[in-house]
Amino acid sequence: MRFHLVRDRTITFGVLAVAACGLVITACASQDSPGAASSATSSAATTTSPSSPSAAGVDACATSRLKISLTNTGALAGQAGGYLKFTNSSGTPCRMSGWPAVIALKATGQATRLRHLQSSMFGAWHYTAPPPVLTLQPGDSAYAIVAADDRPAGDNSRCPAPYARLRVSPPGDSGHVVISAWLPGAATYLPACPSVTGSPTAGTSTMTTLASLPH
Repeated sequence: MRFHLVRDRTITFGVLAVAACGLVITACASQDSPGAASSATSSAATTTSPSSPSAAGVDACATSRLKISLTNTGALAGQAGGYLKFTNSSGTPCRMSGWPAVIALKATGQATRLRHLQSSMFGAWHYTAPPPVLTLQPGDSAYAIVAADDRPAGDNSRCPAPYARLRVSPPGDSGHVVISAWLPGAATYLPACPSVTGSPTAGTSTMTTLASLPH
């Protein structure tokens, strides 16, 4: 199945009809975070099954071959977040599948590994097994949602200090880059609000295409 990736642009989330959730939601304006790289893509990324011979013949996308940024930020339905964008900046194709590894860092240096989301109101995304394999030609991009609850839960009157930075690795690679956790569309850093049980709510989706997400 072939998806066409579109050029990034500053976007304004209006009232979105999210068919998967049956909700009408209002989101915030969005733009790339300060200092984040932005590159346009016009070619198509190919989505295949993990057992596909074409996917097996392509090397996994290493951090050194990628430009990683945070885009399409905003807040909706009790969550704030954005899309992690992984652009193939090399001259050869590479493949991506599964969850990226993301460590959220507070200004104090405290680190929290983001959980693997099974679904997210932000981006109206639901996990489907097995995760698709995305083949990125040079200049193509793949995306993963990063989102967290932005409201206190239970008897809490406020949330802890938010995360200031994100340490991001593509699936299966030990390399990483550190980017700002600032969400321009929500006018805040990625929230660190816990659930009613006290566990972190911040998490990431599997890799997907921009065409499969609201944008």
